[in-house]
Amino acid sequence: RDRGLGRGRDSDPGPGPGEKDAESIVKLLFENLKPEQKKQICFEWDHQDKERGLLRTRVANNWQVTKPSINSQFYTKDQRQMIRDIFESIISPGWQGKIDKQLQDDAGGFGKSQSIAIFGVPGEGKFELVMTGRHMTLRVDGNSTNHMAFGGPIFYGHAAKDFYEDHRHRGNVFWEQALAANKVYQMLSGKQQKMAEVSKFPWEGDVGFKGKGTKLTGIPVTEMSSDQKEELQRVLNKLIEPYRQSDREEVISCLKKQGGLDACSMSFYTDHDMGKDKVWDNWRLEGPSFVWNYRGDPHVHVWVNVADEASVKLNA
Repeated sequence: RDRGLGRGRDSDPGPGPGEKDAESIVKLLFENLKPEQKKQICFEWDHQDKERGLLRTRVANNWQVTKPSINSQFYTKDQRQMIRDIFESIISPGWQGKIDKQLQDDAGGFGKSQSIAIFGVPGEGKFELVMTGRHMTLRVDGNSTNHMAFGGPIFYGHAAKDFYEDHRHRGNVFWEQALAANKVYQMLSGKQQKMAEVSKFPWEGDVGFKGKGTKLTGIPVTEMSSDQKEELQRVLNKLIEPYRQSDREEVISCLKKQGGLDACSMSFYTDHDMGKDKVWDNWRLEGPSFVWNYRGDPHVHVWVNVADEASVKLNA
């Protein structure tokens, strides 16, 4: 098997040949684990943690799903490589270097302070691998999780240089997403901007679904002109760009089932304008069962929760 899975494809912005293999590598890893390893990192599909609830659905900005770190001696060299291959297989090739920079800045590099857990039995029904650490919750589920994109809520973030970044967020790999969102704001008329501005940013992890028929904060996308909607579509593309093609398609499919972007609303929060320049550091794109919540103050935290219907409960 090619241990370099996922590497050397930077010129290809689309899916590479290895991305289909993320789930198969999870199965291979599971089969390679010794019984004493499985006792520590493998769980039944619906394992309930006494403090963290349904463990496979948990999301947080800085946590470890299990104790052994990826680069520790708990894993063999081959197992560590498999975990790295899984990671590379779910990240878009063009974003691999950016995510590695984020991990280096925030956690000393990949594997140093990240951990994994496997729920269910790969190849024998529902299963999911969860990878966690500072500024990371990622999932590989082989579409085992009903209704959910990414297999459940995910988290990403970056503190590029300091905990308190300057208002330009220099070096932050995810700041380009905020600049794209702010371009939509700049295209809005004065009246539309007033609709989009919200005075108080909620708790950042408040990304549970509100469902259809609930009034959302900010400007409804239906109030936008066609060119503004086109720009918002570019923002959505930018948000899902870091991930493998199958996950991007799953997000779009879930969003379409709830009415597409026209069912969403966009908020720009005025109480955390770091530069006092109306380049909004905190903003949110939300639909009935779609939440992309971007917190840029004091550094970037992004909470993502996407499903095709709103009954799925948040565990954050």
